[in-house]
Amino acid sequence: MLPDPDLTEAQLADLVDRFYANVRKDPLIGGLFETVIGDWPQHLGKLTAFWSSVMLGTGRYHGRPMVAHARLADRITPEMFARWLAIWGETTQTLFPPPVATRLQDKAARIAESLQLGLRFHADLSGKAAS
Repeated sequence: MLPDPDLTEAQLADLVDRFYANVRKDPLIGGLFETVIGDWPQHLGKLTAFWSSVMLGTGRYHGRPMVAHARLADRITPEMFARWLAIWGETTQTLFPPPVATRLQDKAARIAESLQLGLRFHADLSGKAAS
């Protein structure tokens, strides 16, 4: 992946900080994040590394997002993904010129779709195992 020439690490860190400040205040998804995240500074650093890897190709992120989300599969709804994407869209539009915001939004939409498919697959496997 080629790094996005219009983004920097500092901009991504600011985006992650502002985005999750908005997420934490949101009535639909904020509560889930507040109950799951114990160490916000550590989590924000991990998410900044994730977006750095995704958008800049740095390879700084070494986590397993599907595993982390699968643990919460019974609590995450499609409406929550839609709200997450809406807040992401609002935040990126505020911070970046339209072409950069669009690239960030497109990437987030693909990530959300992948996570949702993975969670559905996980739920299907769990349901079959319980039968």
